[in-house]
Amino acid sequence: MSIEEDIRNAVEVLRKGGVILYPTDTIWGIGCDATNEEAVKRVYQIKQREDSKALICLVDSDNRLQRYVSDAPNVAWDLIEYATKPLTIIFDNAKNLATNLIAEDGSVGMRVTHEEVSKQICYRFQKAIVSTSANISGEPSPANFYEISDEIKSAVDYIVTARQKEKSKGVPSSIIKLGSDGEVKIIRN
Repeated sequence: MSIEEDIRNAVEVLRKGGVILYPTDTIWGIGCDATNEEAVKRVYQIKQREDSKALICLVDSDNRLQRYVSDAPNVAWDLIEYATKPLTIIFDNAKNLATNLIAEDGSVGMRVTHEEVSKQICYRFQKAIVSTSANISGEPSPANFYEISDEIKSAVDYIVTARQKEKSKGVPSSIIKLGSDGEVKIIRN
């Protein structure tokens, strides 16, 4: 299967409210339409995770990010532009997302992906996509496709074929919380 066909298939599943397993700029992720509450609920069920624990979202560009965050501080754009490794930013005042994706304080974790497959999926889908590590909550995050459990693989609706053969170890993103006043708090370096 071509990478184009693979991406088209993933996007079609997302449009139907399905859940995909896909490579990201960090590690393999479980993903769905970040605006679809039922799809988000399924991701929580697959991970066996309490829905009070927030999930992050991927977007393909700064422009798309602005659809989901009200009043991002100016420092956010510098952080995104100059980050040397994948950076998830927790923004206050999330909007236009499934309510079960937004934390109790109104915040959401967002990352602009630069990895080609996830970027193309986000671009073609034209919405934010949930991205959470492809493991049962509390278990170690898989470093590559080979470490993803059969339980996870059988629970999703589509598994992207691109990058499955890579054995390199993916690394989770850095996470910072960015207050609307521009205050930066490092959550995970």
